[in-house]
Amino acid sequence: MGEVISVRWIGKIGYHEAWSLQKKLAEERLAGEIPDTLLLLEHPPTFTLGRSAKKEHLLSPVEDLEREGFAVIETDRGGDVTYHGEGQLVGYPIVNLREAPHHADMHRYLRDIEETLIRTLGKLGVVGERFPGYTGVWVDRATPNPRKIAAIGVKASRWITLHGFALNVCPNLEHFTRITPCGIQDYGVTSLELVTGRAWSVEAILPAVTESFQEAFGYMSFEWNVS
Repeated sequence: MGEVISVRWIGKIGYHEAWSLQKKLAEERLAGEIPDTLLLLEHPPTFTLGRSAKKEHLLSPVEDLEREGFAVIETDRGGDVTYHGEGQLVGYPIVNLREAPHHADMHRYLRDIEETLIRTLGKLGVVGERFPGYTGVWVDRATPNPRKIAAIGVKASRWITLHGFALNVCPNLEHFTRITPCGIQDYGVTSLELVTGRAWSVEAILPAVTESFQEAFGYMSFEWNVS
């Protein structure tokens, strides 16, 4: 079962709804009822606080943000404060790290997600890179102004993974100014649209990210499903 990845494009879905779906699929994956599954989706404007989040990295009162239409949610993934919203491709892999093609190694799993995103950007004409000391994928690493284009925050329970990555395709980058993204004060964020100077939609990059996930993790094949 572990050699095939089922890929599901869901479209826009609320954070709590997606979280509940992840937990349901994680139980099914643990029981061997479904194959490894990659959920691809967008969230409405949402700020999430991971297990190591510092409240001061949320730069506006929660009441103000909620009044303006943002959801603010404490979650059980790793990491600090981050933003999700339209124009950002979110991927939630629900995979069993004890089965091929995986390894029971969270560090390697994080590096494979980074590799997925680096390969995705490469297929779209952008050089993405790792930044030592930081999780995620960056552009312009060799310049005085490196910028983060993709964030990663994960969790594993009984070696079944939850949460995942967020790739900035064409989001409203002004929304990131309401937080200290991932607790990083020295560097900013960017998007595929800003880096390339051309318009993109989230759906346009689904083939690139799906192929890159298969390549980076070493799956034999993938099954494409539209929810």
